[in-house]
Amino acid sequence: MRRTSLLLVTLLGPSMVFAHGSPNTISGSSSHAPISVMGDHTHKAGEWMLSYRYMSMAMGGNLDGSDGISSAEITGNMMNPGQYMVAPEDMVMTMHMLGAMYAPSDQLTVMAMLPWVSSEMDHVTRMGGRFTTEAAGFGDVKLSALVNVYQSVSKAHKVHLNLGLSLPTGSIDERDDTPAMANAKLPYPMQLGSGSIDVMPGMTYQGFGEIYSWGSQLMLTLPTAENDNDYQLGNRYGVSVWLARSWSTAVSTSLGLNYQYWQNIDGAREDLNPNMVPTADPDARAGQRADLSLGLNYLFIRGSLKGHRLALEYSQPIFQRLDGPHMELESTLTLGWQYAF
Repeated sequence: MRRTSLLLVTLLGPSMVFAHGSPNTISGSSSHAPISVMGDHTHKAGEWMLSYRYMSMAMGGNLDGSDGISSAEITGNMMNPGQYMVAPEDMVMTMHMLGAMYAPSDQLTVMAMLPWVSSEMDHVTRMGGRFTTEAAGFGDVKLSALVNVYQSVSKAHKVHLNLGLSLPTGSIDERDDTPAMANAKLPYPMQLGSGSIDVMPGMTYQGFGEIYSWGSQLMLTLPTAENDNDYQLGNRYGVSVWLARSWSTAVSTSLGLNYQYWQNIDGAREDLNPNMVPTADPDARAGQRADLSLGLNYLFIRGSLKGHRLALEYSQPIFQRLDGPHMELESTLTLGWQYAF
C-alpha cells in the first residue's frame, strides 16, 4: 500500500508546480499508451512509425499457488526425495523488439514486430549442484491490423480493434548442456517461440483530456494447433488499464495496471521428463498475475529530433497465483524509442 501511494503521488502530484500550460494530449507527450502496451494507437493515411523496445524480466524463487516454496522443498534430498530432481532458482529474460507501423488509410493501420529473445536460468539439483542454461535467437514475428471502429466528434474518445497473428519463427528446439546430459533439449520457458500460429484478437480504448489521458486494452493469445513437438501453449488473456498525466507538451508520466491469466500446456514433448524440473512439467505452467507500473514519456518537440519519443516503464507484481512449483516474477523494465513520420 505504501509503494502504491508513492506511485500515485509521483504521477498525480501538484499541477501548479510542474504543469506548463494546457498541452494538447492528442498529439503531445501522453498521446500514446505506456511503452509496454503494443498496438495502442492508429495513424493517419500515409503515416509510418518505427519503434524499438528493450525489455528485461527478472524472476526469482518459486510459488505454489500464492505461497512461496523453497528449492529444498521442490527437490527434497536423497533420504526424502521431492517431486522433482532439479529446481529453477533465478531467470533473466531480455528482449529486443523492432517494430514498424503503416497506415494505408485513416481506418486501417498495419503493424509488424520482430523480437530477439535471450534467456538465462539458474538451477540447483537434489544433490546441491548448480548449473545454468542459456538460449538466444529470434522469437515469433507478430503481424497485426488495427481497425478504427469509433471516434467521438471531439476526438476525445477512440476505439480500435486489434487483429493479430503470431507466426512460428522462434525456435522450439533450443539445447544446452546440463549435468544429466550434454546438448539436452531445454524446457518450455527456455524456448524462443510457441511453434504454432497464434491468433491474437483484442480491443483498445483511449480517452484524452487537456492534461490527462487514459485507456484500456484487452488482448488474447490463442494458439491454433499443436506444434511439431506435440504440445500447444495454453491460451493467454490480458487486460491493461492506464492513466497518464502531461506535465508539458514534451513530458508525461503514467500509472498502469496489467492483469494476465494463462493456461497450462496441452500435450507434452516426448524428449522432456516432467519429473526432472518444474519447467518441464506441462501441468505446472498456468497462472495469473497483476502488475503495477510507473512510466515516463519524453517527446522531442523541436530541433532535428522533433517527432522522436523516448519512454521508460518499470513494473512489479502486486498479486501472483501460479500452478506450481512455478517461478515468480520480480520486476520488468521496458525502454523504448518511437518515431512517426
